[in-house]
Amino acid sequence: MDNGEQLAEIRAGIDDLDRQIVGLVAAREQLVRRAGQLKTDTAAVRAPDRVEQVIRKVRALAAEADANEDVVEATYRAMIAAFIDLELRVHSDTNSVG
Repeated sequence: MDNGEQLAEIRAGIDDLDRQIVGLVAAREQLVRRAGQLKTDTAAVRAPDRVEQVIRKVRALAAEADANEDVVEATYRAMIAAFIDLELRVHSDTNSVG
């Protein structure tokens, strides 16, 4: 197998993983939306202590999986920030009704 074939195989594997990751992100989003409806205020949405708890957890999971802990942390911090923005919108929409 030449380099071009190997690269094509690697890219196909990445594409397959991306499909799986997006499905998992969608599942996480549904839970985030539900949480946003239940939280009582924006401080509960931002929950910096919870964010740091999640970061510690995923860094440990990364170490167990032999993944780069810094990459996993950066990925999660970006994802969490995006989900906090979404959850703030959901929380606002939920609490402005009525």
